[in-house]
Amino acid sequence: MTDLKKAYKTVIEDHFPGEMTISFGEQVLRYRKRTWKLEEEGQIVDKGLRYGENPGQEAALYELIAGNLVLGGARFIEPGKGLVASLSESQLLQFGKHPGKINLTDIDAALNILKHLMDAPAAAVMKHNNPSGVAKGGSAGDAIHKAFMTDRLAAMGGCVAVNRPMDLAGAEFLAENFVEVIAAPSYEEGTVELLCKNKNVRIVELPRIHELSAYRDQLFVDFKSLMDGGLIVQQSQLSRIKSGADFLPAVVKTKIGEVRCKRPPSAAELEDLVFGWNVELGVTSNSVLLVRDGVTVAIGTGEQDRVGCAEIAVHKAYTKHSDLLCWQRYRMPYNVLKLAVQRGQRPESDQQAIDEETLDARAGLPGSRMISDGFFPFRDGIDVGLRQGITAVAQPGGSIRDAEVIEACNEADAAMVFTGQRAFKH
Repeated sequence: MTDLKKAYKTVIEDHFPGEMTISFGEQVLRYRKRTWKLEEEGQIVDKGLRYGENPGQEAALYELIAGNLVLGGARFIEPGKGLVASLSESQLLQFGKHPGKINLTDIDAALNILKHLMDAPAAAVMKHNNPSGVAKGGSAGDAIHKAFMTDRLAAMGGCVAVNRPMDLAGAEFLAENFVEVIAAPSYEEGTVELLCKNKNVRIVELPRIHELSAYRDQLFVDFKSLMDGGLIVQQSQLSRIKSGADFLPAVVKTKIGEVRCKRPPSAAELEDLVFGWNVELGVTSNSVLLVRDGVTVAIGTGEQDRVGCAEIAVHKAYTKHSDLLCWQRYRMPYNVLKLAVQRGQRPESDQQAIDEETLDARAGLPGSRMISDGFFPFRDGIDVGLRQGITAVAQPGGSIRDAEVIEACNEADAAMVFTGQRAFKH
């Protein structure tokens, strides 16, 4: 049997070429493989990615070094704008277990969210290229804490990226929790030493994070490889929602007249809806997000039906709320407490108190906002949130049953706006 523990730590050889050229008609893009100097058996060698998505899968990281692409009048990103693709040894402040594909794509996925949130300190915690939590805060440390504790269990072993210099509070918090990757534009004095207490964590400095807002409206080429060797190529999606003024009113015309959402969102609701929509762009579809006060409350992602991802978001909100209460009160995960009660090692009243408090608070969902990456084909999906007390919704619109969905909001005195664009991500 393969020794998986050893395989997880092994940097495998890759046979990908040092350079790659892609031709789009007469336009040519040139890429160079990125490698880093690594000490191996007393010698310094050049190594690329540790492995791909799994041990044994060869993989390579390429940086665009020459060429520019213009298609249909749209200008794509140019050389010299590298973030993850141009990582050098000097930016890898601690190699940890040497970066693999998922480590770097997690950073990239976080940056793809944070580029929309540069108006305030913000952090994204990623697992398998999806956020477990995203938050704005008063400082880097505050944003990191809020994003991490949104889903404390999923955040363990994740990638944490922040759009402001890593401060002492953020470093102290992360040093006490297990994460695989940390990325920041810079690190304040003493923070790297704190973070290096975990010798396996990869600590990455990306100075260009300060410039992320400039990437918000820049297109890149998105490749999808098919199992038959073919490719599907598309341009990246740009968000049309930069402020609350960009939303469209939730109104549709029917055979019996116009149906309109009666209550417009408040200023606070609009701010959360803008935040939520720009996080939603970085979540795998189908997905429904619940947010409040610039923090994700729960993320339902990767489902085949929309009502299913709404139900998962609510379910996660309850389970994560219980776990957070248990951690704050007993310094143990909820599932550990539950097992201890089953074994007679703790009184049943400990678990009952957590359960009752979670139900009484409805997992903190009342007053939250719902964001959906696609329209609601039926009102059942939005009803899942309305029953929990959500007050505002943002969704693309365009369903043949939009009128029913609008009426659901009107019945609950909830606000709703259309985004005028879909945000599927696969």
